[in-house]
Amino acid sequence: MSETLHVVCPHCDAVNRLPSTRLKDGPTCGQCRRPLFSGEPVVLGQHNFDRHIERSDLPVVVDFWAPWCGPCRAMAPVFSRAAGELEPGVRLAKVDTEAEQALAARFNIRSIPTLAIFRNGREIARQAGAMDGASLKRWIAANL
Repeated sequence: MSETLHVVCPHCDAVNRLPSTRLKDGPTCGQCRRPLFSGEPVVLGQHNFDRHIERSDLPVVVDFWAPWCGPCRAMAPVFSRAAGELEPGVRLAKVDTEAEQALAARFNIRSIPTLAIFRNGREIARQAGAMDGASLKRWIAANL
């Protein structure tokens, strides 16, 4: 018998129960019927951050960034590519610290970009600074 996982929809934020054996089968949300995995980072804000971090059984890698930050903009395509390569085993998400200052303060974000890995609702690793694709995947693998 396969393990059942909770996966939060990146579109409507509904929590879906899904057998772990079906993760790679292109599952869709039971509420909005859109794909649970899009190959793109999920945009998180105050309204949906806790739901994605606390209710998902998948590890979530969050990129705390800002639109005016040069290293953040340089790392954005690398992070997007990594989302396509690492899903469905890991969910990648982005938080715009300029628009979501309360979240940045809550997690004591002092420099950007800052990456944080969350598992079971808790932060388990953090890394400040931009990374290339290989370094990003290596860092995620080492912390999971």
